[in-house]
Amino acid sequence: MNFDFSEQQKLIQSEARKFLREQCPPERMRQVMEQDAAFDDDLWSRIRDLGWMGLAIPEQYGGLGLGYLELCVIAQELGRALAPIPFSSNVYLFNQALVIAGNEAQKQRWLPRVAGGELVACTAVAERVGDQPNSLPVTEITQDGRLHGQKIAVVDGMRAEVALVSARSSKGEVILCLLELDQAGCERAATESLDLSRPLATLTLNDVKAEPLAHCTAQTLTELYNTAAVLFAFEQVGGCEAALKMGMSYTKQRYAFGRPVATFQAIKHKFADMYVAKEIALSNAYYGAWALASSAPELSLAAATARVSANQAYFECSRENLQAHGGMGYTWEFDCHLHYRRAQHLSLVLGGTPYWKERINTELLRAE
Repeated sequence: MNFDFSEQQKLIQSEARKFLREQCPPERMRQVMEQDAAFDDDLWSRIRDLGWMGLAIPEQYGGLGLGYLELCVIAQELGRALAPIPFSSNVYLFNQALVIAGNEAQKQRWLPRVAGGELVACTAVAERVGDQPNSLPVTEITQDGRLHGQKIAVVDGMRAEVALVSARSSKGEVILCLLELDQAGCERAATESLDLSRPLATLTLNDVKAEPLAHCTAQTLTELYNTAAVLFAFEQVGGCEAALKMGMSYTKQRYAFGRPVATFQAIKHKFADMYVAKEIALSNAYYGAWALASSAPELSLAAATARVSANQAYFECSRENLQAHGGMGYTWEFDCHLHYRRAQHLSLVLGGTPYWKERINTELLRAE
């Protein structure tokens, strides 16, 4: 079985890499961080003109009508470039939720606007119960569609105009709702984030009007998470490749005892471990992409496996990249911490590694 991308998909990836190399150097991310901006508006505008937001949206809703595989290669390049834009919030989550569970009226209203980059969306699922975040929403929705509750760690929540919000109905069912954030009763508060280029927000909802997704079922959130997990895995693999390259380039130029640090055996071992972790994550991401594109029954297991291996690989590559740079790697002036911050951020946006390991266990037991 061939899991590789087609020549056309590789061309899309190559052109995306060239574009991001020119338009998204590390200085762009630093500007967003130092100016306390929500994201890079100029880069977002340029990507909107390229039509990337509508890659996997059907043509009748203003998209390009391509597939998940094209979206995977774009995600990998965005991760490599550390793009400080709300692409994942819009494309991996909000768009896909509408495609999976929206009715025709909801798709006609929202998808063309998202495909054209006319609005910024976010997804609000996490909540706090006591001192611990809980993936099961206690936000409640009344029979007349009014939301009450609070959502934490909402990526892009400070700039978003519409949110995809999970809530529990009067029947005890978990549903997904579309919520326009510019209305009375919806309060936003900025939350400190380790990745300063991907700011977080807390949403407090007090009797705000929301519209449930028409075809939302008990499996919708799981299906949405499976899709997003594969796409995030490719973004993390792109980050792994960039961190590995950064560390190797630096150690080839840094000398100790009269020769490049990269020639020392201990450093070679570190890079070998980074490469193996990256390749395992890439292999699992490819498997997840195949399962996603073909709607294979193995998708839940493939997505969870891709998610866990990508979390682990990006953390290892970003950490060892810091180590390879020595004391300089921990300074603000070097770019090592940018990947470390992004690795920590991406490992939590869909629930942490323990959640996805449990998903793997569940799928393996079900297959027996």
